Amino acid sequence: MHNMLEVARRAGVSLGTVSNVLNHPQLVSEETRVRVQRTIDELGFVRNGSARHLRMGYTQSIGLVVLDVSNPFFTEVARGAEAAASKRGYIVILCNSDNSSRKEKHYLRTLEEQRVAGILMVPVEDKANYAQTLRRSGTSIVLLDRESRDASTCSVSVDDVYGGELAGRHLLELGHRRLAYIHGPFTSTQYADRLAGLRRSVIAAGLDPERAIVPIAAETDNAHAGAACVEVFIQLEDRPTAIFCGNDYLAVGVMYALGQREMLVPRDVAVIGYDDIDLAPMLAVPLTTVRQPKYDLGFAATDLLLDEITNRETHIHKHIGFRPELIVRRSTGAA
Repeated sequence: MHNMLEVARRAGVSLGTVSNVLNHPQLVSEETRVRVQRTIDELGFVRNGSARHLRMGYTQSIGLVVLDVSNPFFTEVARGAEAAASKRGYIVILCNSDNSSRKEKHYLRTLEEQRVAGILMVPVEDKANYAQTLRRSGTSIVLLDRESRDASTCSVSVDDVYGGELAGRHLLELGHRRLAYIHGPFTSTQYADRLAGLRRSVIAAGLDPERAIVPIAAETDNAHAGAACVEVFIQLEDRPTAIFCGNDYLAVGVMYALGQREMLVPRDVAVIGYDDIDLAPMLAVPLTTVRQPKYDLGFAATDLLLDEITNRETHIHKHIGFRPELIVRRSTGAA
């Protein structure tokens, strides 16, 4: 492998000039920079990042731990995170916890061992104290899609209570009076918050939420789990005329399973989702949903993390909150 000394000899410059071309190109004249870069390309020289990172104490990378990489919601979040990181010269290492606390702990430990500069994290359980543990070891962390209960940890999230209220209000305005709520595990507060918002809309309409809302818990929060919940739904007495799904991925499975049973959306049952994934408007019956600013969530969280990494003495921990919006399409209709 060629080293910096050979690059300097071939280009006819000092070792310091080569270092400046690699690390501070603005300090080198354009003519010299072009000559050194041409030599680097000819020799196939690749600098030793490990040695540089060893001196710095951390790498130019950040970890992103999400619940399910197959969910398009997290794909958009990751795109926003990557865009913000790339602007500052960092790369993103994506880890999939699969809604498993065991895998989550494994990835957090591995990312620490790899000396990432910081970690963006969508926690499996909101009550876990990983943030405090990581901070004690010197690793910066920002909670993503969750609001931090700790003033010393930054977070970025969406007002899910308001989002659930938007969904409920929309269905009630259409005339529906009995609503099913298909949701993922309540270990994540977002599903509980969306239910709280749904209850708020029902109470505001003068209805009894214990009678008007039928919660149906999915084993997890993907399309297969959503499809499985339809079996429970069709067996309900006084079956609800509308289904609110805790995310669009669940809604995709619900609509598929309803179709398999020759139930038409929205004629036989209205369906509304949450997230507004790219697939939502492209379904055979375009999905009404509550839109989250997915890309902006990832971008804002990464900006907070990198500010903490680069400005440790002056960084102010804060929470950034976004508001969702209702996107009406054909999957909801009058009861």
